[in-house]
Amino acid sequence: MSAQKFIEVSHADMTFNTRKGSFHALADVNLAVEKGEFITLIGHSGCGKSTLLNLIAGLTSATEGVLLCGGREISGPSPERAVVFQNHSLLPWLTCYENVYLAVERVFSGKESRAQLKERTMAALAMVGLTAAASKRPNEISGGMKQRVGIARALSMEPKVLLMDEPFGALDALTRAHLQDELLRIVAATESTVVMVTHDVDEAVLLSDRIVMMTNGPAATIGEILQVRLPRPRDRVALAQDALYIEYRTSVLEFLYHRQARPVAKAA
Repeated sequence: MSAQKFIEVSHADMTFNTRKGSFHALADVNLAVEKGEFITLIGHSGCGKSTLLNLIAGLTSATEGVLLCGGREISGPSPERAVVFQNHSLLPWLTCYENVYLAVERVFSGKESRAQLKERTMAALAMVGLTAAASKRPNEISGGMKQRVGIARALSMEPKVLLMDEPFGALDALTRAHLQDELLRIVAATESTVVMVTHDVDEAVLLSDRIVMMTNGPAATIGEILQVRLPRPRDRVALAQDALYIEYRTSVLEFLYHRQARPVAKAA
């Protein structure tokens, strides 16, 4: 693996055995991600975005090919690769603090004192602006706040890679925009390596260093990779009229809706 590459997916294939037979989800996927990069995976439903993310997370194993992180083969889940799902997956009977503390305890228990674990937990909540909500339970906070707890929980483990599967997909437009801005701030502060699945073209252009565009399934693969050369920090209002931003947005839309257009089903 090149010294510059932190994550490497080499000739990855994924076939699932289903009741209707085998389903070839991914075919010959090759992707290298540099340390500190923000990568988004975009494509139509069924193009294998989440499948590829799960392979990098170690939640599933490729049928063929090799996946590496930091020079080591990915053979299963690890705290070094934290995952944030669209469903926040918080335990409803625990407070925000307790939900994050569980992750901190799992990773750092035995290495640090209880006081240090508490400090880590509160620092993670502070990073996402939820110090005041530490004692609240999930049913006492908004959907956007729940997602922020999920992000705090992931970041509290100090992962080498942050993996996000449409984390803002179920939120209203204003909440989503606010959390996108928060994510930009957090990633800049932590210099995290991020791989994120999204359906949102504007989200992809706003957040990414590179946009990985997937072909339609079955046997989906990487169709094109777009380098996003917009300076950071990024301001969504300023970018709305930026010619380069508009060019990138148009390129992604052209790929999705022209070169990878979904056939329209004809009425019987």
